[in-house]
Amino acid sequence: MGMPAAADAQPDFGRLIHALSHHLRRRSPVSEGGGELTHMQRHILFYILMESLNREIYQKDVEEEFHIRRSTATGMLQLMEKSGFITRESVPQDARLKKIVPTKKAGRFRTQVQANIARMEQKLADGIPSQDLDTCREVLLHMLGNLTQNERRTDNEQGGNDE
Repeated sequence: MGMPAAADAQPDFGRLIHALSHHLRRRSPVSEGGGELTHMQRHILFYILMESLNREIYQKDVEEEFHIRRSTATGMLQLMEKSGFITRESVPQDARLKKIVPTKKAGRFRTQVQANIARMEQKLADGIPSQDLDTCREVLLHMLGNLTQNERRTDNEQGGNDE
């Protein structure tokens, strides 16, 4: 049995990306936060921990960085706040606006989260030439842009933006 003709080959990017995501979630250590945090929450916490060293972080920053809807970000951040990893503090210029501040509890996990993410990134890249990784990154960013643009267009057509 030979390889399928090029015309018969169907891209299965979504399935492959889903499978990678599934493996990342399964293999990600749950020790950070004593199992209190999901895979996505660990990534968000790491983002908050690192970015808050240089600037104030707001929910909108999390939404944009992780390409998630407001309702999704709200739910995750509320759980992280309830678990004691972050607090939300009013800012003087606008009492409605709340900056996200990592707690001391979260700070204790900074090194561990950073090491686990670096280890997983290394496993993902193992045996792949850097040029191929660069191409992969460019293609994935382009695909993400395609989906983001399509989602915005769909939201605009439906008159909703999840607010």
